[in-house]
Amino acid sequence: MQRLSGKVAIVTGASAGIGRATAKLFAAEGAKVVIAARREAELETLAAEIASEGGEAAFLAGDVQSEDYAKALVALAVSRFGRLDIAYNNAGTLGEMGPTSGVSEAGWSAALATNLTSAFLGAKHQIPEMAKHGGGSVIFTSTFVGYSFAFPGTAAYAASKAGLIGLTQALAAEYGPQGVRVNAILPGAVDTPMYRDMNDTAESQAFVTGLHALKRVARPEELARSVLYLASDDSSFVTGTASLVDGGASITRT
Repeated sequence: MQRLSGKVAIVTGASAGIGRATAKLFAAEGAKVVIAARREAELETLAAEIASEGGEAAFLAGDVQSEDYAKALVALAVSRFGRLDIAYNNAGTLGEMGPTSGVSEAGWSAALATNLTSAFLGAKHQIPEMAKHGGGSVIFTSTFVGYSFAFPGTAAYAASKAGLIGLTQALAAEYGPQGVRVNAILPGAVDTPMYRDMNDTAESQAFVTGLHALKRVARPEELARSVLYLASDDSSFVTGTASLVDGGASITRT
């Protein structure tokens, strides 16, 4: 039995990494998906892949920092598929890295806009549509960085992603009575283009691998499975959580 049969989902940051893997898994589990990212060619390719595997997908390229784009994604879900049940607000950026004393105000603001404000704007328009049909599930991608672990030179990234946890809790408390659940996943290191940009040497990759109890980094498909759990009715009594999916990085000291 497909776990998302009859559901309609939005997935942002769907052109690569965790978002791409999750969009494909949602479709395989029966959801009709609206996929979103900046790169239209990658979205078109993904939509074609989903269709070739028997799924249904619509796509719209745009900037998640735009409230008009957040509105347009919900409108596309409703016009194409009739409703909205699931939103995985996954788009994110590493932002400006380096010593905090050297981070520009523009770089700080850009990280918050992409990682935190975009999630707020998405949820702002997704939740009312879900509530019309008795509820739904909103999921954010936070991170273990700034929660159970810290790296020098990541202030904007850590702060913006940690902010998602507070947003998760506030929305869960506010909209629980309307049947809308809100949760965040906190991945450890995942083998994505962003991970490879941040760890571009064998030494750096070996160091990060060693931080995890499993002594490896995750595949995007492994994170997608955790998102699927939160999207599905399997997690019907789960809301307001910051769910570590970190390969044991939070408890490893060896």
